[in-house]
Formats: sequence, C-alpha cells, structure tokens
Amino acid sequence: MQGGQDRGGAKMAGRRVIVTGAASGIGRATALLFHQEGARLALIDRDKKALLDIAAPIGAHAFPVDLADTFALDPVVAAAAAAMGGIDGIVNCAAFSKGGPIETMDPDVLGRFVAVNLVAPYLLCRAALPHMRQCADATIVNIASGQALLPNAPNNTAYAATKGGLVAFSKALAAEVAPAVRVNALCPGVTNTPMAAHLFADYPNPSDAPFVKQYALQRIAEPIEIARAILFLSCNDSSYVTGIAMAVDGGRTYH
Repeated sequence: MQGGQDRGGAKMAGRRVIVTGAASGIGRATALLFHQEGARLALIDRDKKALLDIAAPIGAHAFPVDLADTFALDPVVAAAAAAMGGIDGIVNCAAFSKGGPIETMDPDVLGRFVAVNLVAPYLLCRAALPHMRQCADATIVNIASGQALLPNAPNNTAYAATKGGLVAFSKALAAEVAPAVRVNALCPGVTNTPMAAHLFADYPNPSDAPFVKQYALQRIAEPIEIARAILFLSCNDSSYVTGIAMAVDGGRTYH
C-alpha cells in the first residue's frame, strides 16, 4: 500500500523486529518502547543475564550473542525469523567504544571496533533481507553517532571512523534495497547510558560536563529520547523517509 500500511492502534502492531544491544542503554529503551507499541521482538546482546532480565517480562525472544563472532550472525537471524514468524525490522543498536590515541590503539581493539560497529550490522542486514523483502513496510535503523557527522573529539578515531562507515553503509543500502525496504541511520548525541558513563564520572550532574556546553540544549539525552526517534524511523510515521542520517543530538551538529 503506497504510504505504508495502516496497522491501526499501536505504532508497531504486528511488526517483528530484531534489536541488538538490547540489554542496556538505548537498545533497552528501544525494546521496551517497541513492546509498548505492539512489536514482537528478538533481542540480541552479549550480556546474557541482563538480556534475559529485559526479555522475559515483555515476552521477547532472547539471543545471547557476541556480535564480534561473525559466524554466529547468520544462524541468529535465522533463529529470530523462525521464532517470530518473519522479520519486518532491524535496529542495529549495539556498539563498542573505547577511547585512546591512534598511536596506542591495539590492533585487536581496532578489530573489535570494526567487527561490532560496522561488520555486524552489515552481516545482520544481509541475513535478514530475504525475510524483510517478503514484508510490507520493512525498515532498518542503524544507530551511528553524532561523531559520525562531526568527529571532533580527541582519542576517538576508531569509534568515529566505524560510525561514519555505518552512516555510509546505511545510505548505500537504502539505495540498493529501495523501494522494498527503508534504511536510515540515526546519530545520537551523548546519552545517559552505561557506555557513556565514564564521560561523566567526575560530575554529579552529567550535563555539567564541559563538552555538553557544545550542545544547544545544554544537556545530555536520556535513552528514551533516542528510542522515540528510532520508533519514528521504524513505523509508518516515516513512510516517506529513507537514506538519511538523522541527528538527535540536542543541537551539537545542526545536520
């Protein structure tokens, strides 16, 4: 149906969605919001206990997988499709972040950046596409970073490079799989998550950190604020949107 199907009621009613990095932070907030909006979910994270803690209460399928294990990705997508009866959407939210100057970046650490932040989304999308092409209004949302748009933080080359690559991949994939599947990247600003906690360790109020003054809104984001933007890109509200890098960053980049 042109303009997307009218699924009625909840924004994600009937949708079957894979969410990676679902055990904490933005991924967790997204899983809870999508459940509230009627989606069936397959949740992926390497933290088995935390993953089960979120999956069980909402009736989601839990798949404890380390996304750096590339050989596990095709089987986990197949298992998710079987458990849900298909795949309508993917939210690639899992990320690896570890700061450090380029001169001291360990090749093994660099390899994990590439594996988790870029290769895993690529392989998960590849494995899911045959299922998604059978569905109306299928969507992919890849969670990149404001550092992909304005990479100006020191000791951040590996993270910025892999997240910038994720934006380019998303745009190229949007062109390749249209009109059957919509693909967008979302670029959050700094968010109150366990991955970012080290940035605020010296500040009782995280928004008092000096770098937050770069943000027009003068504060960091809460995970639910990013999850709501992911919901927009994953539901019929964005039926005419594909191939964008959407900044949700409190006015740091103005992209």
